[in-house]
Amino acid sequence: MKPWWAYDVGRARRVQQRVLRALRPARLRLPRQTRPVSDRWGLDRGTPVDRWYIERFLDQERASIRGRVLEVRDTRYTRAFGTDVEGSDVIDIDSSNPNATIIADLTQRTSIPAGTVDCFLVVQTLQFIFDVRAVVAEAHRVLAPGGVLLCTVPAVSRISMRYLDAEYWRFTTAGCRELLTGAFPDGGVEVRSYGNVLACAAFLYGLAVEELSEPELLEDDPFFPLVVTAKARKRLGSDSVLPPRD
Repeated sequence: MKPWWAYDVGRARRVQQRVLRALRPARLRLPRQTRPVSDRWGLDRGTPVDRWYIERFLDQERASIRGRVLEVRDTRYTRAFGTDVEGSDVIDIDSSNPNATIIADLTQRTSIPAGTVDCFLVVQTLQFIFDVRAVVAEAHRVLAPGGVLLCTVPAVSRISMRYLDAEYWRFTTAGCRELLTGAFPDGGVEVRSYGNVLACAAFLYGLAVEELSEPELLEDDPFFPLVVTAKARKRLGSDSVLPPRD
């Protein structure tokens, strides 16, 4: 007599799938739902997953966050990771920002004198600016020779609830490299990615860092980046202003 599974292949497959699901480690299970568990990137559950990678990058670049530092929106990362900071400014297009010391549109030539900034922190900002080439060109102009641009951008992220019609981009390592080498043709440009498929999925669902293990976070898969980071140094002896773009 033939066993039941010889007659009912569909039932056999369903049983096999149930067994495999039961054997999977519980920590790898993500919610089977079409809505995130958090609408705030996991802030209400703990630390957002992307921030873990951003802060890991900035911690590795402490030596670059020095001298005259310029940061977008506030000074949180200058204060957290700066070393030998002589002075700091905050730039924002929003005139209602009480932290801003410079109100300016980064896609235009700002009032910042050329060659006066030692480190420019542009953290999770470029996705909100359509003309990213103009921003990078202005960053090159304001940096002093030897000055450093430290930039982070999302490769994977939900759209901000406040900026549905004003969030334009997601980035790859190749795209960031092309963008920065165009503005820093003679300087050192270093681009890398952080994250993996599990970190990406957890972030999209709104899970927090505290709900993942350190080995899961530390495994970086270049085919599934969550955050892309970039460091671009202005060449010593470089002219402070690039030729105008076509």
